[in-house]
Amino acid sequence: MTVRVVLADDQPLIRAALRMVIADAPDLDVAGEAGTGAEAVRLAEDLRPEVVVMDIRMPGMDGIQATRLITAGTSGARVVVLTTFDDDDYVYGALRAGASGFLVKDMALDDILAAVRVVAAGDALIAPSVTRRLIEAFADRPEPAPAPRSLEGITDREREVLTLVARGLSNNEIAAELVISVATVKAYVTRLLSKLAARDRVQLVILAYEAGLASPSG
Repeated sequence: MTVRVVLADDQPLIRAALRMVIADAPDLDVAGEAGTGAEAVRLAEDLRPEVVVMDIRMPGMDGIQATRLITAGTSGARVVVLTTFDDDDYVYGALRAGASGFLVKDMALDDILAAVRVVAAGDALIAPSVTRRLIEAFADRPEPAPAPRSLEGITDREREVLTLVARGLSNNEIAAELVISVATVKAYVTRLLSKLAARDRVQLVILAYEAGLASPSG
């Protein structure tokens, strides 16, 4: 099955680069392009792509609001945020708005394509470096910290797995850390998603922070 992608970025050169590399991928196809958040929302509804690759800073409606509208809409599209991370203060807002991944524009193009495939398959992707910066952004916020989330009902082992997810470790890395199989890690993650009513791995990272399992120091 070909994964249909909408590219949303106000920089034509960025869209052109992504479009060219996607054209070489037999399982991906650019269904449309948007230069504003409002256009991205409209194309998501009209074209029903599997994935929208979304910039945050765009004229008019920004990528956070566009992500919120797309994920709350009926298109079924999942959003991968792609931005110049070091200049962006809106990571948490984008993930809270429903983004299933957060990538930076200096990543290798092949890694960006791999992330699109992961998100299209229903998983979520958040790089370890982004996880660390996300937690740091939480710690640096001037407003009061969010109220702790209850983790009642999860086991000690599930708590260990959740902590490692919050550190940005992959299933393979978690398996190595805990000396268990990758299949067992997947089972734990699935149970955590269900018990904590989390949409995906990205939300688990946020919940872990709010529960006090993650901190800037690791």
